[in-house]
Amino acid sequence: MTAIRYPVSGSYSLPMLTILLVADRQSVIDQIHTALSTPDIVVIDHPDSDTAADTAYSEDVDAVLVDMQVGSMGAMAVTRAIRAKAEDGIGIPVTILLDRDADAFLAGRAGARNWLAKGGPASELRAALALATATA
Repeated sequence: MTAIRYPVSGSYSLPMLTILLVADRQSVIDQIHTALSTPDIVVIDHPDSDTAADTAYSEDVDAVLVDMQVGSMGAMAVTRAIRAKAEDGIGIPVTILLDRDADAFLAGRAGARNWLAKGGPASELRAALALATATA
């Protein structure tokens, strides 16, 4: 499946970022596009968790944002796959969108740079991405 690039517009200022969004539910995709509606962010939608790691590196993204319940692999496996492909053992920073707070432990164990609950304020998502990419 081919990734689809969607530049989003708005007024929040982050350094120019390209984000790979790994999600297959339209409600999650819509929420993220609304939250990241700034001219400095390009969101690449990618619903296929099986090819997310390859796409992240081939598209040279700055960060990956993964829905906890995506496709056949899920966010933990996607995070591990991205780290496994990295030459430095760390790779592209991953932020996981959690369904529940209890999954935070698992997100950390999988190697995600950070995580936050789905449906939270847009400012939290932008801050999480800014933090992830600032320390990349």
